[in-house]
Amino acid sequence: MENTPGITKRKINIPWLFEMALRDSRKNRSRLLLFISAIIFGIAALVAIYSFRYNLQNDINSQAATLIGADLVVSGNKPVDAAIKPLLDSLGDKRSEERSFASMIYFPRTQGTRLVQVRALQGGFPYYGSLETEPVQAGSSFKNGKSALVDKTLMMQFNMHVNDSIKVGEVTFQIAGILDKAPGQTGIASGVAPIVYIPLQYLEQTGLSKKGSRINYSFYYKYDKPVNMNKLVKTIEHRVDKADMNIETIEIRKENTGRSFGDLTRFLSLVGFIALLLGCVGVASAIHIYIREKIASIAIMRCLGVKASEAFLIYLIQIIGIGIIGSVIGAVLGTSIQHILPMVMKDFLPITISTDISWLAIGQGILLGIIISVLFALLPLISIRNISPLNTLRIDYDNVNLVRDPFRWLVYFLIILFIITFTFLQLDSWLASIFFTIGIFIAFLLLTFTAWLLMKLMRLFIKSSWGYLFRQGFANLYRPNNQTIILIVSIGLSTTFICTLFFIQSILMGQISLSSSGNQSNMILFDIQTSQQKAIAQLTKQHGLPVLQQVPIVAVKLEKINGKTEADVKKDTTQKIPVRAFTWEYRVTYRDTLSPTEKIIKGEWVGKAEPGKEIPVSIEDNFSKRNHVNVGDHLVFNVQGVSMPAIVSSVRQVNWNKIQTNFQVVFPKGVLEDAPQFHVLLTHVPSAKMSAQFQQAVVKQFPNVSIIDLGLVLNVIDGLLDKIGYVIRFMSAFSIITGIVVLIASVRISKYQRIQESVLLRTLGASRRQIFTITALEYLFLGALSALTGIVIAISGSWLLAKYSFEVPFAINLIPAVILFFVISLLTVVIGLLNSRGVLNKPPLEILRGN
Repeated sequence: MENTPGITKRKINIPWLFEMALRDSRKNRSRLLLFISAIIFGIAALVAIYSFRYNLQNDINSQAATLIGADLVVSGNKPVDAAIKPLLDSLGDKRSEERSFASMIYFPRTQGTRLVQVRALQGGFPYYGSLETEPVQAGSSFKNGKSALVDKTLMMQFNMHVNDSIKVGEVTFQIAGILDKAPGQTGIASGVAPIVYIPLQYLEQTGLSKKGSRINYSFYYKYDKPVNMNKLVKTIEHRVDKADMNIETIEIRKENTGRSFGDLTRFLSLVGFIALLLGCVGVASAIHIYIREKIASIAIMRCLGVKASEAFLIYLIQIIGIGIIGSVIGAVLGTSIQHILPMVMKDFLPITISTDISWLAIGQGILLGIIISVLFALLPLISIRNISPLNTLRIDYDNVNLVRDPFRWLVYFLIILFIITFTFLQLDSWLASIFFTIGIFIAFLLLTFTAWLLMKLMRLFIKSSWGYLFRQGFANLYRPNNQTIILIVSIGLSTTFICTLFFIQSILMGQISLSSSGNQSNMILFDIQTSQQKAIAQLTKQHGLPVLQQVPIVAVKLEKINGKTEADVKKDTTQKIPVRAFTWEYRVTYRDTLSPTEKIIKGEWVGKAEPGKEIPVSIEDNFSKRNHVNVGDHLVFNVQGVSMPAIVSSVRQVNWNKIQTNFQVVFPKGVLEDAPQFHVLLTHVPSAKMSAQFQQAVVKQFPNVSIIDLGLVLNVIDGLLDKIGYVIRFMSAFSIITGIVVLIASVRISKYQRIQESVLLRTLGASRRQIFTITALEYLFLGALSALTGIVIAISGSWLLAKYSFEVPFAINLIPAVILFFVISLLTVVIGLLNSRGVLNKPPLEILRGN
């Protein structure tokens, strides 16, 4: 019996697949490129951010020395102990000393006053970089006499010039130069706390370094020969820590700065990634329609002997090819955009950022674009495997789009895994990346459900009594091949980002404005000595201002928590008590009553101490949670060298959003009255003119007293929020642009279906004007629906943030949202009509030709 020859399997011809992919794409290349164009701006955002990140890291590495200005810095917030002085004097080959503190300064010529950061400097600091001044020589020459360097923002604000004078405490200094930039200073820092440099030798004469003054002491060291700084730090850190001082080196500053701005770039990367995900939704939807239109072509190929896997590979090659082109375009665009980022973020950066081309960022962007375009295109592509030759006779996509296809669930799994992995690389936390992915999923799900629900409702609400044009226009929202869900998701999510930003800024600024209204405190006087408090109160009343609060403040440190010291906590890793609980210096007060912003949530309030017993103290709720301390626990405080045992009698909930003195720890009366302390006075000033007059009087009579004017703080915070908002709006613009591209693509991909519908209506007698009106109504409703959904979600999200995160009343400004609503609605109509104009010009004969 002869053996029947086995049936040999035909090998896949790779060159033929590429040739077929090329041939099939000839009539569809513009459409395919439009599909992938949805991800171009997402890739551009990520490449720009990656380039910015790598350049930032390189610049931090190369400019780290200028951030700190020395090889080694030792600093503390109290005068140097005699025990540590010999060590400090033995360090470095060159030494400088600086004392910094907040203080009021007075401009005699313009009679202006301002709270500033005074830095009293001695020595050749900075050893790396320079104090950038105008004129240049002022950066070093000011130390030779009673001269000062004044921040340029102050000079402009008070219309001051070089050679004018300022008064710091009891001493008048001549302005030697304008300070453009100091080591490590940012534009925002200069707006919040402008810097004034004076020579250290005149500090005592100012009268601002009296006992009780809050001064930071810094010692800068420069080594002429290379020194192993890590080894040096390990040698001296124990003695420095024991003296309650901190150590910083160039390497430590480099790591801290890199970490801080690494967080920023990771956040921006996530914003860019969200724009990319919006584009991916557009890609999946576009390829879905594209494959739907290709069913007949694929079925014919199957009749000619093409295997299902070969048909799948033909279209996969198309997607990969177009994905490469789109990713390269996005990478080139992102490389150009990265030149803008340093300008957008210059106020946040303490260094000069270069804009070199980062090939690593370009490579990452292209690879990411290819992966993500293929990954999201796979969802509709895998249905090609289920198209049989019979589909030439019965074109029914529902029969090939099988939900139960196991490969479809594999693709879903790969997409989720990709999102979690990518966010993990940005956040460096699996838990955070999982929550981010869940948040994105919920947002998409909510928008999708909203769109689905509204489509269902539209079916119910459309009445036969409506005019034909209205019925047809609104019916298009749920017709076959409709793009309602994709547009609401993409445009709605973009709208949500922008509106949430506006709402949160409105909530925060509204809360601050509320705090400065009525008769609530809007001016704080601090650093008041005990001997001055009565005179300050009297001066306040003389100006017709109320004394709303006078509060004593004492600096203390924690020595023990339930018998455990800092050393015990460091040795026992199972302890939940954080080490920082012992290193932090707490500002506490003493009183016999609760303030209006406090309420007891645990234990019992005790306002007076009993002699011979443990001191009953009240702690704030967050302090309790952070340090794992509760009612009945025992604490030992160090009050200026004196140990004071205490017991927690109560836990308070504090409203920190109110502008008044709030404390983590409150002592009862009868304990701290004789401790070294300073006082704070709160008042309400009804006008800017009254504020200026009162500040001038205080600074002239009590130059050591510092003043915080809430009106000025409001302007600074407003400016800060505007700058932060500008950065976020800049990044969110990518989401908006992506939404517009998805809108254009969504209209274009259904153009063939629109031609058939339009020609059918024309054949039945509809005029171009009627078809134009139907299209305009559809896109007007789509745009309005998308914008409205996004705004509603933004309002809900802002309410949750206000209630549970910021814990402030929910009050927003709806004007930006209303403007955004009309802009998006109009833009959607315009784009829809522009893309549909070709449809209106198609003659009815086209339906007979089947095109």
